[in-house]
Amino acid sequence: MKRTSIRRAVVPGIAVLVLALSGCAAGNDDSGDGSSSSGALSGTLNGGGSSAQESAQGAWRAGFQSANDAVTVNYDPVGSGTGRENFISGAYVFAGSDSALSTDEGELDKATERCGGASPIEVPAYVSPIAVVYNLEGVDSLQLSAPLVAEIFDGKVTTWNDPLIADQNPDADLPDTTITPVHRSDDSGTTSNFTDYLEKAGEGKWTYPHDGVWPIKGGESGDGTSGLVAAVKAGDGTIGYADESQAGDLGVAALKVGSEYNLPTAEGAAKVLAESPRTEGRDPVDMAIDVDRTATDSGAYPLMLTSYLIACQTYDSASDADLVKGYLAYVVSEEGQQAAADQAGSAPLDSKLQQEAAGIVDKIAAK
Repeated sequence: MKRTSIRRAVVPGIAVLVLALSGCAAGNDDSGDGSSSSGALSGTLNGGGSSAQESAQGAWRAGFQSANDAVTVNYDPVGSGTGRENFISGAYVFAGSDSALSTDEGELDKATERCGGASPIEVPAYVSPIAVVYNLEGVDSLQLSAPLVAEIFDGKVTTWNDPLIADQNPDADLPDTTITPVHRSDDSGTTSNFTDYLEKAGEGKWTYPHDGVWPIKGGESGDGTSGLVAAVKAGDGTIGYADESQAGDLGVAALKVGSEYNLPTAEGAAKVLAESPRTEGRDPVDMAIDVDRTATDSGAYPLMLTSYLIACQTYDSASDADLVKGYLAYVVSEEGQQAAADQAGSAPLDSKLQQEAAGIVDKIAAK
């Protein structure tokens, strides 16, 4: 069913991030990062999407607000799928998404139409590992391979003392507790990245194509990142997946990469991103990346997401163009990337990607 209205995730603790901002168009910005300018902006900028970006969005708000105070930017962390839908419908002027616009489902074509026939901008803004989180009394550390994670979430491995888990955790005192996998109930970029990892690194144990909608009917679920984390916390024996910045005090599994088991780190995610190819057939303003899920370099962490900001190259309203350009310029600037790293533990874009993203954002203009 096509959904075009603004939807909000009804999850305790998740609310619209109202970012009180002001400033000037990046086109008039001497610094190139949206932090200073010679003309004033006013109005409201409505965006939303990725709940994984929620913590980073808070950091971007604080940094941008320190120099700009006459504009209101609303970011609603409703999930990546709804964010893309609301951007396509025109309800949002920009969106955050943990997966790029899909060609298979016609999203890219619809977004191009929404943007007046020009390809939409997609720039990476937030790079973060996805943690396999668990809640299992008495087990403080856990090691899992991708095929084993696939079998757990497919319901093939059902108890925590299963020999397949015990073989990878010889020092753990594993109970016979039933495993309860928890997945996202919404259309989620985190789910898309997680299932992509299972499909590509699972050595055939995951038989479903990657998708933002969880492919298995039934089971425990949570709406948005916070909803999933709350569901995992709510019961002993649970396991789920979430942006590492929001894992809190849950257990976090170390995943097998080559011959070692690696915990999620921003550095490990950045290492994988730097070696991953671009998605073929995209416009030069579209920086979609195909993450290498089978990376085996020491320290690499291939279960990660590259979260994008999606916008149009041109807008009918000069005010919308100036607001989007100014805010996105700050987000992808070195200052904005470091602010997110400090707040959310994400990996700043490397200098080459950062400069490319900034150059694309700088082209945003009014028609």
